[in-house]
Amino acid sequence: MLRVSSFMQRGFSMIELVAAIAILSVGILGLYGVFYSLANIAYTYPLRLTADYLAQEGIEIAKNIRDNNVLSQVSWSAGLVNCSAGCQVDYKTGTSAEGVANTLSPYSDSSFLKLNADGFYSYDAGTTTTFKRKITVTQPGGADEMRVDVQVNWSFKGQNFSIQNTEYLYNWN
Repeated sequence: MLRVSSFMQRGFSMIELVAAIAILSVGILGLYGVFYSLANIAYTYPLRLTADYLAQEGIEIAKNIRDNNVLSQVSWSAGLVNCSAGCQVDYKTGTSAEGVANTLSPYSDSSFLKLNADGFYSYDAGTTTTFKRKITVTQPGGADEMRVDVQVNWSFKGQNFSIQNTEYLYNWN
């Protein structure tokens, strides 16, 4: 008759089984948390990307206003220095397509950018979005330097988000 050694007859104890299940549970919950975070980021990524582009567009609009001021032979900072408390602008501001809704005006927390049929964001026409853009201009280094801060805010599923870009403009005239 074959005898099985006592080592081979021994199975898992209840304590070992509970410890193994606890370790696996912690690992699975950790992976779930990582995947949940990644899914949330991936779900909101298009909105973050749009907000970043809108912030960069705000800086480009400030550059265009500065350049148009220089070409028109007026003070290079005309209009922009009035934005120390915040202004709202869109891609038509300072161009021949500018209307009353697109002028360089004080920031209003209740003004949302609208997406028009051409795919541009403006204040005058289109579908209202959740994006708000505030441009703040200060002169930290004197009369020949401007700091342009653009903040884009939006909300998604009850959460508020914000992106900010900063750039310095100089009097090249």
